[in-house]
Amino acid sequence: MQVAVVKYNAGNIYSVMNALRRLGVEPLLTDDASQLRQADRVLFPGQGEASGAMAYLREHQLDQVIRSLTQPVLGICIGQQLLCSHSEEGNVDCLGIFDAEVRRFSPTRHEDKVPCMGWNMLYDTKSELMKGIESQYVYFVHSYYVPLCPETIAVADYILPYSAALHKDNFYATQFHPEKSGSVGERIIKNFLEL
Repeated sequence: MQVAVVKYNAGNIYSVMNALRRLGVEPLLTDDASQLRQADRVLFPGQGEASGAMAYLREHQLDQVIRSLTQPVLGICIGQQLLCSHSEEGNVDCLGIFDAEVRRFSPTRHEDKVPCMGWNMLYDTKSELMKGIESQYVYFVHSYYVPLCPETIAVADYILPYSAALHKDNFYATQFHPEKSGSVGERIIKNFLEL
């Protein structure tokens, strides 16, 4: 199985590649359109800022490539947010796979810190990506979130309930970092590889 990781100007790519290697997969890090289209699975991870990331994707025509993919695709963290229609971060139009607007957390109490950093529980899980996962803790780092929507396949609570994971057609996405979420995250990545 050929697994490709999208190469663009976002951090955290190497921890995803190491997580794949722990599962016995040697991933290909690439921004080449033909390699991405030919891969059996594509991961679209990252940490960063939405408007800068979208500018890079457009400049390198990766926005068109990602939209055209027909194999299973997994967006992680900012990868999930960029798969949505629009982000408040930089007021930027994104890839539009999921019809959802990415919003910034608005703290209502002193103890509500932004960014949200740390372990949080998943609930209301569904889809093959979340097979075997219910009421499990995973690791988050984010200031922006995707509201609950028809494509939500896992929910987490921080200030309000939000989409911890999404699924539409061949596109899957997690706001949390499965590559940093221990055995639970490893199970989710394995589920993705087995789709």
